[in-house]
Amino acid sequence: MTTMQNTGPAFNSRVRGLLHGVAFGDAIGAPVEKLTPAEIGSMYGRVNSLDNQWHRTSRDPAAGNGRVRGNGIVTDDTLMTLSLMAVYNEVGRHIDAWDMADGMVRQIAWVKRYVPELQRECPLLERLFYPEKWIFQRHQLSGCDPRQGGIGNMVNCGAAMYIAPIGVVNACDPRAAYDEAIAFASGHQQSYGLEAAGVLSAAVAAAFVPGTTIDTVVDVAYGTAKDGTRAAIGAIAEVAKDLRARGADHAEVVAAFHKSILPFSPLGDDLDHTAAKAGRPTQNYQPSRFYSIEELPLALGFALVAHGDFRQAVEDGINSGRDTDSIGVMAGAILGAMHGEAVIDAGEATQIDTINRLDLAGEASRFAATCSTIINADQKRLEKLAAERAAIFHAPAVAAQN
Repeated sequence: MTTMQNTGPAFNSRVRGLLHGVAFGDAIGAPVEKLTPAEIGSMYGRVNSLDNQWHRTSRDPAAGNGRVRGNGIVTDDTLMTLSLMAVYNEVGRHIDAWDMADGMVRQIAWVKRYVPELQRECPLLERLFYPEKWIFQRHQLSGCDPRQGGIGNMVNCGAAMYIAPIGVVNACDPRAAYDEAIAFASGHQQSYGLEAAGVLSAAVAAAFVPGTTIDTVVDVAYGTAKDGTRAAIGAIAEVAKDLRARGADHAEVVAAFHKSILPFSPLGDDLDHTAAKAGRPTQNYQPSRFYSIEELPLALGFALVAHGDFRQAVEDGINSGRDTDSIGVMAGAILGAMHGEAVIDAGEATQIDTINRLDLAGEASRFAATCSTIINADQKRLEKLAAERAAIFHAPAVAAQN
């Protein structure tokens, strides 16, 4: 039996660090989502605190469409992550697309929770963007085969943004995390949106390996990924390592990253869905073997440039503009899992809990207990499997019949 030195934080600490990383990256990135790097610099300077107003309400309160953000408020990224954790807590086992159709539908459509952007208790479905509402449409209203739930959906980062708990359940086993994420998220996403969910889960699982480095985690993500997602991660990683070696400043890093991601994600800074776009054909959000979502490769790139430093990577990511909260969530999840509770600032954790009416430490503790049960069951299953295989590979030869 191979043993490994206990290097780094304990499992429970890593789970708490991951969940804080998700919520912190979400909350600090939410007020500046969809702004360009130049607009962020002009309006905020460098965002390095939870204490910022949402750019939409600060410029035009009507533009917020009845929602509020800023000062630590989290978005659907965090609430969907908590919903997935609740599914695991309920079933106590590994999951697949049938759990998307069952547990996840109930969590988003039939369980009321406090939604801070709406300032009230309601089903999370009332807050979700259309590609996430698709889960309810396809499974409950259309009654589809659960494995086909993602077919026809707008391809985006919506599954990857909340998929990190699957990496926790499969801690230290990136391949198993990838497979489970694909099996589950096929009920929500397709194409490179689905692929990103699998690769993010693999990266989180790799981050749990004792003594690992961010370079190794990115290598695992690259080695796991397929098609455009693999190419995009490789392109960003190559640029990131060169920029890191040269000590490039943030502006140079952002410009280089945006240039490198363009062949895989032609969205650029044009992220708003306006009336002027109605009826216009586009390759954006369509299935493709050559495209990638931006958020995951960029999150990995900023983590590389920061040498795996949690705070720098999250701040650099959200100050790069565009889908800032999801970039922050992905970097925060991976590095939170790697470093554990050391990434948590007590004051910021209290601020996030208070304004969102959450208990993230309690949620992390409950989920860690669930994961421990699942992982222990896996270990027993693997031991039984190993014994059975040993018996057939080392069985004594049977004498030939006369």
